[in-house]
Amino acid sequence: MAYDFDLFVIGAGSGGVRAARFAAGFGAKVAVAESRYLGGTCVNVGCVPKKLLVYGAHVADELEQAAGFGWTLEEGHFDWGTLIANKNREIERLNGIYRNLLVNSGVTLLQGHARMTGANEVEVDGKCYTAEHILIATGGWPQVPDIPGKELAITSNEAFYLKALPRRVLVVGGGYIAVEFAGIFQGLGAATTLLYRGDLFLRGFDGSVRTHLKEELEKRGLDLQFNADIQRIDKLEDGSLKATLKDGRELLADCVFYATGRRPMLDNLGLENTGVELDARGFIRVDEQYQTTAPSILAIGDVIGRVQLTPVALAEGMAVARRLFKPEQYRPVDYQNIPTAVFSQPPIGTVGLTEEQALDAGHKVQVFESRFRAMKLTLTDIQEKTLMKLVVDAETDKVLGCHMVGPDAGEIIQGLGIALKAGATKQQFDETIGVHPTAAEEFVTMRTVTR
Repeated sequence: MAYDFDLFVIGAGSGGVRAARFAAGFGAKVAVAESRYLGGTCVNVGCVPKKLLVYGAHVADELEQAAGFGWTLEEGHFDWGTLIANKNREIERLNGIYRNLLVNSGVTLLQGHARMTGANEVEVDGKCYTAEHILIATGGWPQVPDIPGKELAITSNEAFYLKALPRRVLVVGGGYIAVEFAGIFQGLGAATTLLYRGDLFLRGFDGSVRTHLKEELEKRGLDLQFNADIQRIDKLEDGSLKATLKDGRELLADCVFYATGRRPMLDNLGLENTGVELDARGFIRVDEQYQTTAPSILAIGDVIGRVQLTPVALAEGMAVARRLFKPEQYRPVDYQNIPTAVFSQPPIGTVGLTEEQALDAGHKVQVFESRFRAMKLTLTDIQEKTLMKLVVDAETDKVLGCHMVGPDAGEIIQGLGIALKAGATKQQFDETIGVHPTAAEEFVTMRTVTR
């Protein structure tokens, strides 16, 4: 049977665009359908605008530190509208870049909602297309628990378009999005409270990292409330919001921001017209080659619920394009030792196993840990501490994990990700000459086992 396209991609986010571009480069006839915005969550309401807001919030730290270096500054004034307008302009520029990447690669771009009407058929705005392969890359969507007043809360989708910076913000959640936005709101001047229903946020991260970040956020004055959850939200006559907690307490705010999880975006996708099955968590079930239970349909990225990170979706998109259209270049995605950053304030950088994971896996573990005040702060009164940690297999000397909380953690951990990928040992770390004076050199000068 002759098809309209060799590959039809639903979703123009990071993974979908990467798969489409490379498939087209390999000679395939490719179409991409997108109903919202080019670039997906990351470019529009995710990592890119979030990092821009983090930069904005961090300026307050620079201003506070300036006096120690001899600068006398007039009291600064922050304007939320200017930051958001500049952010919007940058996102629009990136949308154009994504459009050009697709079109210049020879991809047919269809801007409209795509719905599968069969295993090889897709309908976009009333027009039907056939394809030998269909790739679902529709990403995720934030969700708010079903509580009274949930419509009064916002998520990350809306936070980037607030008309004004709220004076008082309640951030609900314990994952990286909640921690990052709590830092953004507080850093820009809002009185911020972070509520989490568990004992300590960032479940799954190294225990030392979680505890250290908690201590540093408290030093900054962020109100952390653990084992706390909202039962209902009410709007008061003056326009403010009252959050009633499950323990009976009442908190007032101008904004309640939820970051309590994301679901796969499968709305009106037409899965019922195909043989695609979902797993127990509601994500699309795929095998190791991203093949769904329908032979002609594949899925990558947040909709499959593996590692929900932009670089992972990019790697998965590349793998799909190669396997289908350039099999001699195919290689599977390696999900081990994926470097990750949390742009909290201070930020986290991590790669490899946590201490807890290493012990659970049966390793005999040596831990090297260092806490110190960064050189930049020595001329100021700021008492923030940086944490660096290595988790080492005591029998093989192999470095199993690297963890950091402190300035530029994400930048530093990227290089260590290469070292772990190459199987570096602690001896090789020790024999590497450090760059002085930097914080990063601490990773190659830690000699004493902490435990």
